[in-house]
Amino acid sequence: MDLDLLAALRTPDGETALATAAKLTDGDPLLAAATLRAAGVPAGLAAAALTQAELRRRAVGKFGPDAAGMYFTRAGLEQATRGPVAARRAARLRAAGVRTMVDVGCGLGADAIAAARTGIRVYGVEADPLTAAMAAANAEATGVADRFTVTTGDATRFDVTQFDVTRFGATRFGATRFGGDPVDAVFCDPARRRAGTGRRVFDPAAYSPPWDFLLGLAERVPRTVFKVAPGIDHAVLPAGAEAEWVSVDGDLVEAAVWCGPLADVPRRATVLAGPVAHDLTGPGTGRAPVGPVRRYLYDPDGAVVRSHLVAQFADTVDGTLADPEIAYVYADRAVPTPYARCLEVVDVLPFSLKRLRALLRDRAVGRVEILKRGSALEPERLRRDLRLSGPESASLVLTRVADAPTVLLCHPVR
Repeated sequence: MDLDLLAALRTPDGETALATAAKLTDGDPLLAAATLRAAGVPAGLAAAALTQAELRRRAVGKFGPDAAGMYFTRAGLEQATRGPVAARRAARLRAAGVRTMVDVGCGLGADAIAAARTGIRVYGVEADPLTAAMAAANAEATGVADRFTVTTGDATRFDVTQFDVTRFGATRFGATRFGGDPVDAVFCDPARRRAGTGRRVFDPAAYSPPWDFLLGLAERVPRTVFKVAPGIDHAVLPAGAEAEWVSVDGDLVEAAVWCGPLADVPRRATVLAGPVAHDLTGPGTGRAPVGPVRRYLYDPDGAVVRSHLVAQFADTVDGTLADPEIAYVYADRAVPTPYARCLEVVDVLPFSLKRLRALLRDRAVGRVEILKRGSALEPERLRRDLRLSGPESASLVLTRVADAPTVLLCHPVR
């Protein structure tokens, strides 16, 4: 895909090719390409239309119905923020009084579009010309082009503290400061995959823009938010900032750092379940008390674990840990909670393949889900070694209790 093909896709003929391609994405790709060419669509345009149709189909999970009219690159879609997460962040920015925002490295525009929909005026800066053009096209497709403008430029050379609205979008920004009004906030979602290989980057110094640049943004514009990998080391997080981990329907999807006046608490776990958001907050430094295995086991959501808020969660269910280093919480009661799965513990035994196999045979267990924390066992290999048969199902939890390898036979609490 290049700028010429993107422009061709946005013509009436290109839109017709996209509509035809959308009907062919579930079939044989070679047959789909042949069908488009038979309809008189040039080969390059046919390939671009089929690629966009497939990316739009995949994007529905992040963008919902909007995906049908948007444009994507594979890398851009991979990194784009999910719609509910972007909408919630945008609402929080708006509630904090943000009226103008620069989106540094705006990508395909997911966060900028969400912010624009709340009424925030967004100025996007994107280094890749094709991605910038797609972001502008996506602003039009989602009806926010009057509040989201994109320019092509090097984010690290763009002065975010002030800008000239009249020149924005027409100028490739360099190191020169343009006179104008100060912005209310800055958002940045740095690339976390290596260019050319697509491999994930875990060292913040290797982000693009890099970690030092992100910290500098927060120094220049106090109300700054930037996304980071969920596995980021807490030790590198800036002092006084709020670090938030977000999960959607049980999947940990991102982390964000809120700086300056935007920081409410040191650590936050945000759990989105359908349309409802639940927040667990705290310092992220406490430790839950340790005790024996109890009747119920809670498996905390990934956002709770990554935010180091397991102790805060344990307080909500009057729970304890069976091992100080493992984030399974045990309690005497099953309490409804959005922050963890709950299982009833039926049996506890030191790990022994022979004993476990005999127990499951006696219980006629033929289907198991296997959960693990603190165990080196490979679940699928264990499943084969158990030689399961029978009509019953169960959950096996591989863990440590007082530093001893232990297996718990459980049933989910619904």
